[in-house]
Amino acid sequence: MSKGTVHFASDHAAIELRQALIACAEEGGFTAVDHGPQTTESVDYPDQAALVADALRTRSDDLAVLVCGTGIGMSMVANRYDHLRAAAVSDVFSAAATRAHNNANVLCMGARTLGVGLACEVLNVFLSTSFEGGRHQRRVGKFPTGCV
Repeated sequence: MSKGTVHFASDHAAIELRQALIACAEEGGFTAVDHGPQTTESVDYPDQAALVADALRTRSDDLAVLVCGTGIGMSMVANRYDHLRAAAVSDVFSAAATRAHNNANVLCMGARTLGVGLACEVLNVFLSTSFEGGRHQRRVGKFPTGCV
């Protein structure tokens, strides 16, 4: 039985890390949906983030992972969508905190800033941490809306 569904997308610079993260998620019991790309031909990260945003629009319980060179560009684009709460993360503490306190549903990481081992640890913590609610829900409820 799957623990849930996680959507993955990257730009051309992060294909290898994305594929490794998919394997980590599946080993952890999650169903992975790979939104590509499958080749190293140049793609624009905003377009890849849009694929995941479209998928999560009707799947509010699903999570996502976006990977580019640093994770920063993907997070900036993802946060333009009202239904996404994305965080660029490069350590396990931040991965836990963004889920527990910010109810992030999108994890963004950088293929040029993280090795596969640490990236898988960050992913595992992100996927295994629950939103704490309470005072954090009040704060998350104040996030502005009106984007894409």
